[in-house]
Order: sequence, then C-alpha cells, then structure tokens
Amino acid sequence: MGKDIEVGAEHGGGKDYQDPPPAPLIDVEELGKWSFYRAIIAEFVATLLFLYVTVLTVIGYKSQSAADQCGGVGILGIAWAFGGMIFVLVSLVRAVLYMVAQCLGAVCGCGLVKAFQKAYYVRYGGGANELSDGYSTGTGVAAEIIGTFVLVYTVFAATDPKRNARDSHVPVLAPLPIGFAVFMVHLATIPITGTGINPARSFGAAVIYGKDKAWDDQWIFWVGPFVGAAIAAIYHQFVLRAGSSKSFGSFKSSY
Repeated sequence: MGKDIEVGAEHGGGKDYQDPPPAPLIDVEELGKWSFYRAIIAEFVATLLFLYVTVLTVIGYKSQSAADQCGGVGILGIAWAFGGMIFVLVSLVRAVLYMVAQCLGAVCGCGLVKAFQKAYYVRYGGGANELSDGYSTGTGVAAEIIGTFVLVYTVFAATDPKRNARDSHVPVLAPLPIGFAVFMVHLATIPITGTGINPARSFGAAVIYGKDKAWDDQWIFWVGPFVGAAIAAIYHQFVLRAGSSKSFGSFKSSY
C-alpha cells in the first residue's frame, strides 16, 4: 500500500481531482470559435441520424406486426435501436443552441422518414410519442421523470472527471453504459409513453406528424425530462459527488 501512495504522490501529488473554475454563464468569445459551431453541427447531424433510425424502426415494427403479431423487431428491438444509436452518437450538450440544433435535427430526421415511407409513416403514427390508453397523465409524467433521471444519472456517473481521476485504474467507455441506460428505460416506458426522455425526440416527431394527439401530450415530454434531469443533477452533485469526495479524502488521510 505504501508503494501505491508513493506512486500516486510522484505523479499527482496524491491529490484528488480538483474542479476547474466555473465557466461564465454567457461566453461571448465562444461565438467566434469554429469549434463551437462545429459542435452544434455535430449535435444536429447526430440527432437527425438518431431520429431517422429509431423512428423508422418504430414504424417498421408497427407495419410488420399489423400483418403478423409475431412479426417485426418487437419492443426489445426498438429499445436496442434507441440504445444502440446513443452508443454510437453520444456527445456533450452545450446549453440552448445545442437544444435548438437537436430539435432541428429531430425534425429533419423525421422528415426523411416521412419522405421515404410516407404511407407507413401516416398510417402508424409517425413514431410520435403519446400517452397510451389506460394510463393517467400523472403516470406518464412520472415515467418520463424516472426514465430521464436514470439516463442523466448514468451520463454524469460515466463522464464525471472526478470519478475518472479517482478510479483511473478502471477504464469506462462512457457511451456503453449510457446506451444500456437508454435501452433499459425504453423497455420500461415504451408501453406507457412510447419513451421520450429527450424533448427533441418528441418535438421532431410531433412537428412532422402534425396530428392533435401528438401535440396534446407534448408537454409531458418536456416537463418530465427537465424535472428528471434536474433531480439527477442535484443528486449527483450534492449527494454522490460530495460524499465520494469526503470518503476518498478520509481514506487518504488514514495513510
């Protein structure tokens, strides 16, 4: 154990990760950087591909199961489509413009599905999220809150630099647990809301589908994810992160 401490001290002074100073709320200088716009374009393209593949999967499943109840990929396949695309496309999200880019990408992705599969798209609901029959709005909101909490909590846990510094000997491929979180949430909530957990996904499908039902329930897919994400952020920052920092500090002081 003594050797471990010496090695740690040699490379990092035996210190835990220190958070960088907070970034300004509005960084005007960033508007002049190509990296900023490149990241926004990446968000747009990633969300476009995400909605194109996943909504096409949903519509394909509905069209196949209409003729044969055992046909199509099933709920498990749909969940894999959403989780698998997150594994491939996951990236950082930067405030409002990222949200705008995601919403525009979602609209374009759903637009491509409608352009290529218009008959099936209209007949099988356009992959739009809506509250399933037999469930109350409270149940729908709760499902979206819990589902988003699981997803955002996993994102924080998998990408936290403090955890990475503390557990650097345990390699973590962040998109993998995030993708599995999306997969598990879809398995649980597809029967209730069709699974939103990302307002851009629900917004894009509603815009292109354009039916009243898709818009009637739209607020669920904004309120639920925002509340769930906020709870996950508070829980991670003030419970898990603070607790792990104290316990790690006491562990070090014992040596």
